[in-house]
Amino acid sequence: MEKCGKAVKKYCMITLASLIFGIGISLFIDPNNLAPGGVSGLSIILSRLIPVSAGTLFLLLNIPVMLLGMWKFGVKFIISTLYATFMVSLSTNLFARMLPLTHDPFMGAVFGGALVAVGIGLVLRVGATTGGTDIVVKCLKLKKPYLKTGTIFLLIDGVIICIGGIVFQNMESVLYSVISAAVTSKVLDMVLYGNDEAKMIYIISNSPQVITERILKELDIGVTYLTGMGAYKKEEKQVIFCVVRKQLAYKVEEIVKQEDSTAFMIISNATEIYGEGYKSYFGEKL
Repeated sequence: MEKCGKAVKKYCMITLASLIFGIGISLFIDPNNLAPGGVSGLSIILSRLIPVSAGTLFLLLNIPVMLLGMWKFGVKFIISTLYATFMVSLSTNLFARMLPLTHDPFMGAVFGGALVAVGIGLVLRVGATTGGTDIVVKCLKLKKPYLKTGTIFLLIDGVIICIGGIVFQNMESVLYSVISAAVTSKVLDMVLYGNDEAKMIYIISNSPQVITERILKELDIGVTYLTGMGAYKKEEKQVIFCVVRKQLAYKVEEIVKQEDSTAFMIISNATEIYGEGYKSYFGEKL
């Protein structure tokens, strides 16, 4: 029963994400002659050359990519991806019947790019893809897992944008497409990695026990003691180390300020954290 509930939740999320994707393409990007990359961008370009809708072309262009995905990731993966691809195609054609929400290419690039990124990101988070370059990106991530997903999308999109510039013969369309691709890349990384962004804090204080007790009690986060020694006085120090989500970092600062205004504190960004309260070691890396 629990497994069935998870499957229903997954496909509901894919449906919602596909609708968001379709809105971004049909109401913002396509009407403004933008081709910001991916199979959706290729579909828009081809729809200007042949009398077939962008949504239908999106589905057709995904057939060879689906075969690649089936070979690399198996039939189970393809079932959810096939559903996502079909829903994106359907929603793109559905919203294409409506009037565009803007004829300003800049607004189309920004809002369209952001909506497409949210759609792709939500689908990726439930373990599926919207087909097209999503599958290509997942294949590349197998070989080079250290690359950010948004960065890979941006590289592939650059090639599509150049093709779009040749077809549209309009430099402004190319420039706006670049903006849209950059927005998509940035928002996609925020959707995929934003929740993991945190602050890594080192505190060297004369009152480590008091500060630690307050952090544990008031913020309910883990704290680790590191043993250090001052090079000048040769005195041993207990260094407080903790990782805290960025929205709580200021509370740690307040605690330290109240308990020891002379404490030495180092705060740096931590973009990927594995362990309790964060990502699983065994989860798939997006």
